[in-house]
Amino acid sequence: MNVLSALGEALVLIGTFFYFLSALGLIRMPDVYNRMQTSTKSATLGSLGVMVGVGLWAVGDGLSWSWFTKSVVIALFLLLTNPISAHALIRAAYKSGIPLWQGSVVDKYREHLEAKEKAETEASKEGGEE
Repeated sequence: MNVLSALGEALVLIGTFFYFLSALGLIRMPDVYNRMQTSTKSATLGSLGVMVGVGLWAVGDGLSWSWFTKSVVIALFLLLTNPISAHALIRAAYKSGIPLWQGSVVDKYREHLEAKEKAETEASKEGGEE
């Protein structure tokens, strides 16, 4: 075992730990919004650790550096797409009327929608008076 293999194994273990935290967040969080937030963040970090770790582990075991390059490209793709897809899913859930948990104290998206609607109403009133 060389240093790259040991480092790769350590990254895979760290990534697996974050996968565990993601699964725990899915079980423990009270509503869909909190579940998506916790699972997306930890699953993204876990995926990064596992993908980069697998690349380093493969290089350490004598395979070519193309393994590492490919795994880093996949990790970057996951880093870019996981938060965007989670955002789209959460927005769709909000727009479809899934309620927040009763203990939620802040709803910034509703405040944003109300401010936007108020601005549009005032703009239409100003446009109608001319």
